[in-house]
Amino acid sequence: MSIHDVTMNNLQGEAVNLGDHEGTVLLLVNVASKCGLTPQYEGLEQLQETYGARGFSVIGFPCNQFGAQEPGSPDEIATFCSTTYGVTFPLMEKLEVNGPGRHPLYGELTAVADAAGEAGDIQWNFEKFLVSGNGEVVARFRPPVDPTSPEVVDAIEAALGS
Repeated sequence: MSIHDVTMNNLQGEAVNLGDHEGTVLLLVNVASKCGLTPQYEGLEQLQETYGARGFSVIGFPCNQFGAQEPGSPDEIATFCSTTYGVTFPLMEKLEVNGPGRHPLYGELTAVADAAGEAGDIQWNFEKFLVSGNGEVVARFRPPVDPTSPEVVDAIEAALGS
């Protein structure tokens, strides 16, 4: 399966095919509204604003699997993200990233190793995967890595051909 083969619903319940993003560098992130890492939304939006016009997009995947930190309805999630952090990047419907209910997209993503060579389950909210325009996962950043850190920014710029 290619990442570009995945179809899922956005927060508004509309079907979205990730293949529509072919040619766009993506940062896929499992997000939550009530987590100690929730302020990372600010950095994610900063990346969206900085690189969006150059063929880049963040896509957020709300997940309630870690400490029930994303309990809201789709409307509540959308309102929180837009009013608190000014989020303009796409948000998908809630999904599971680990376990027997793991979404197939995350089945693909979790097979990719991080910088330390470790693949496997998502550790917590705000784990980040950088995907090239051709759908290849080129980097994995664990939750504590800030979205605007040099390693993330450098990887985005490299994927964009900067």
